[in-house]
Amino acid sequence: MPVSVSYPGVYVEELPSAVRTITGVPTSITAFVGRAWRGPVDDPVKISSYSDYERLFGGLWRDSPMSYAVQHFFSNGGSQAIIVRVATRTGGSAATPATFSFTGGKFKAASPGSWGMNLSVTVEDKSKTKDPNDGALFNLKIFDDPDTKDDLVKRGGSGARESFLNVSVDQASPRYVLKILEQQSQLLRVDSGLGTTAPGAATNGADATSGTDGTGVGASEVTDASNDGAAKTGMYALRKTDIFNLLCIPPYTPTTDDNGMASWTAAASFCKERRAFLVVDAPATWKVADGVAHVGDFSAIERSYSAIYFPRLRISDPLQDGNLADFAPSGAVAGIMSRTDADRGVWKAPAGIEASLRGVLGLSVAGLPGTLTDSENGDLNPLGVNCLRSFPNIGHVVWGARTLEGSDVLASQWKYTPVRRLALYIEESLFRGTQWVVFEPNDEPLWAQIRLNVGAFMQSLFRQGAFQGTTPREAYLVKCDKETTTQDDINRGVVNILVGFAPLKPAEFVIIQIQQLAGQIQT
Repeated sequence: MPVSVSYPGVYVEELPSAVRTITGVPTSITAFVGRAWRGPVDDPVKISSYSDYERLFGGLWRDSPMSYAVQHFFSNGGSQAIIVRVATRTGGSAATPATFSFTGGKFKAASPGSWGMNLSVTVEDKSKTKDPNDGALFNLKIFDDPDTKDDLVKRGGSGARESFLNVSVDQASPRYVLKILEQQSQLLRVDSGLGTTAPGAATNGADATSGTDGTGVGASEVTDASNDGAAKTGMYALRKTDIFNLLCIPPYTPTTDDNGMASWTAAASFCKERRAFLVVDAPATWKVADGVAHVGDFSAIERSYSAIYFPRLRISDPLQDGNLADFAPSGAVAGIMSRTDADRGVWKAPAGIEASLRGVLGLSVAGLPGTLTDSENGDLNPLGVNCLRSFPNIGHVVWGARTLEGSDVLASQWKYTPVRRLALYIEESLFRGTQWVVFEPNDEPLWAQIRLNVGAFMQSLFRQGAFQGTTPREAYLVKCDKETTTQDDINRGVVNILVGFAPLKPAEFVIIQIQQLAGQIQT
């Protein structure tokens, strides 16, 4: 609106800009869902290093394939991960927290698992509080003792200590112990039995038979549709997060050969909904002939939102004195995707001699050491199975960049992994970057702003080399005008934006033609 003028002079008015910068979203935040030694259950936690995982989830555990997958992810260049710990929830096999009983109150470990059996909980004498005459006040100290080793695998505690002074059993107190522990402690929670007076002074270890790890998890804990309710547990706990780009569901247990088609189907559908990409581990029992015969079994899942990798990796296991063990490749592959995105961009195929598998000492086909030959690779690649290969002087690398819809027979536009992931990146970036359009007047001034801002975003990608073509006209288009948005659309409150792009596709086959010449060359 024009400024109100009342006196002779100069008036300054700030005008709104038509530029609303669209910022690209992250491309390689990787979600892992599986069993862990400790940590919050069914609650997504973002971490930025494997040290974070060790601190929050206890590090490597032989019963947790996810712990190894996360380690492989960060060792291969991963930068950000979201961890969802799952555990058996019901019945006699459910994981339970360690409990600590005192006169007048009972506490429990912050999360289920036998790790809590190593805790030592101390309620100090009331004389050490700020007001010994206040019967509700007490001091609480917790020690995760590395020398106790009462957990199932005798690994001992982390050495962490926590101290909470002058906490109270009075619910009206700002130092109410239940709230203080929920918000500030990573080791302990209130269980039951708190009365109106502080618990009796003592130092207690865990109650006998409490603190169990439960049994191995399965599809019912991770991908079952019943988890997608109000509680949002298992894989669906990721609904509590803002964004993730890649999803890895490592084998449920160390002896799980394949998570099962029902799990992969649910996970791929969830990825489609969240504009993410699923990294599938081929069954551990697959040989080349099995891959050829059974890759078609994946036809029921959202194939363009997923890719499968074969065979397994042979990596030194720190928990077994460095002996070699076979591991699913999803964590390492997701790390390579993250590394490639950072070095080259999401439009670069995460494959080739740059996609080296760090820390990998060999490959395993159906449980036996072995590498794939060119002819075996040639049998699997046209069907959409991405092979992991070993080459002299190069090492172990990812040697495939197709989605599960990458079979030559399907002739899909989503044949290649980088094309699908680039499209997801553009879709999510524009979805978030055009929220300001909602409820704006739906006419040419708005359409012009949309063209300006979306066009600027696409132009920045073009300049980074994300598209085919030597000019913007060849590389992309942005259309929003009276042709895309008719009067009927306007009457219904709809504005239509058409965005097109010419994706780069990997040079999957390099053909060199050699010809003999007669000896005399005309110049």
